[in-house]
Amino acid sequence: MSIDTKMAWRNIWRNTRRTVLTISAIAFASLLLVFMLSFQFGSYETMINTSVKIQTGHLQIQADDYQEKKNIRSVVSNPADLGILLDEIPQVESYTLRGQAFSLVSSRERTYGVLVTGVDPAREARVSRLKSLIRRGTYLSAGDIDQALVGNIIARNLRIDIGDELTILGQARDGSIAATVARVKGIYSSGIDDFDRATIQIPLGTFQELYSMQGAVHEVVIIAASLADVDDIKAGIKTALPAVKSKRQLTVLDWNELMPGLCQSIEMDLISGLIFYLLLVLVVAFSILNTFLMAIFERTREFGVLMALGTTPGRLTKVLLIESMAMTLLGIVAGITIGSLITLYFQTHGFDISGASELLSQFGISGRIYPKLTWLSAISGPLAVLVITFLAALYPALRVQRMHPVEAMRAV
Repeated sequence: MSIDTKMAWRNIWRNTRRTVLTISAIAFASLLLVFMLSFQFGSYETMINTSVKIQTGHLQIQADDYQEKKNIRSVVSNPADLGILLDEIPQVESYTLRGQAFSLVSSRERTYGVLVTGVDPAREARVSRLKSLIRRGTYLSAGDIDQALVGNIIARNLRIDIGDELTILGQARDGSIAATVARVKGIYSSGIDDFDRATIQIPLGTFQELYSMQGAVHEVVIIAASLADVDDIKAGIKTALPAVKSKRQLTVLDWNELMPGLCQSIEMDLISGLIFYLLLVLVVAFSILNTFLMAIFERTREFGVLMALGTTPGRLTKVLLIESMAMTLLGIVAGITIGSLITLYFQTHGFDISGASELLSQFGISGRIYPKLTWLSAISGPLAVLVITFLAALYPALRVQRMHPVEAMRAV
């Protein structure tokens, strides 16, 4: 340990109470940043995974213009070939096929416009959480024909219950009239009002026959083994797609493109969080600034004597910066350690947020949220504290450069 470092370490503890308070402020800020960033990242991942497992999946393969126009004629004509492709990608956890058509649905009393979705019951249960969200009745079975699952809001609007009949009327892929009667087998509640208000699900076989799909589908919905695998899966599918024969050009879309509203909600929340974190770090920076300004005022006479004995202003500045960085590093290490331990505890046990947030309920999140500790959440916040506190300590340290030994020694 150099002489300058020893001197700085001794000077830190000259006023123990002030030093402890300063280190505690830095540790608290670092702890809070580690925990809050981990909480945000964990809530975002929960929000994404919950939403995609109700609606879109992590990725979808569609006809090139389907996402924009939702035209019933924009189909994936060869879903079996795409299934072979997806089976060869190890990061793909599961996939399913869906057909979709906007239609009128009528009960005895009322008529509403809804999105009719044809699903493969067995595959859909591995991709979607909808099976677990059935509140009355039961989920679709593999052999079901002319059965339907409906959202709780549309069921209330149509005044229907389990076993009641629905009349579905729409336009088929070939331009003919698509009309059938389906019986309500289950009523689900996802917590997403738009989804529960305007969707019903029927077996894929019934859908393809009703809408003259001729074996085609509109979406191949994919669930990744983890959110981190989405980009790799997308790149792999894009590379392999040109080799798949198709009547229409196909494209692969990830959850960002399928749910831009979710992405925007995450961005807005992250920006508001970063503003709060910046204010927190600035408060800590002013604490450091105050500490070192007081230290310089109290030690002005001491600095004058040292400069009179031949110590250069540059060396004194160096000692002061070592003092500030030593306190900052002590606080940051303590903050990261405690913050990580707290985060790991809640990463296992989670937070119960039942009914706590309308924003989260819009994406079907009504249970528990689990923080996710990563290197980014553990390091980025404390690193910002380190940089800003260094800049805050730089100003009082550079004041020493302008001191004159004779005037400094006269200071009281």
